[in-house]
Amino acid sequence: MRERNNDKNEDREGMGGFRTPGKCRFMKDGVCQVDYKDTRILVKLVTPQGKLFSRKRSGACAYCQRKIQVAVKRARLLALLPFVGR
Repeated sequence: MRERNNDKNEDREGMGGFRTPGKCRFMKDGVCQVDYKDTRILVKLVTPQGKLFSRKRSGACAYCQRKIQVAVKRARLLALLPFVGR
């Protein structure tokens, strides 16, 4: 039975749609690549109401999520991002 379950899990890996655990999309070579001046990325991480997306939804680790939070706050203070959406 265990072999069959393992085979099914291996088949599901290539299906896509699920993020592999332990992989942060912002980490490059162990360094978090989040910058407050890059508004194209920051806009995708904020809801239309102005709230940050969760770690699960944004695909960031805890360290990068904190960096994203600081970057969004800095971008808002410099008027690169709005505090509230439309």
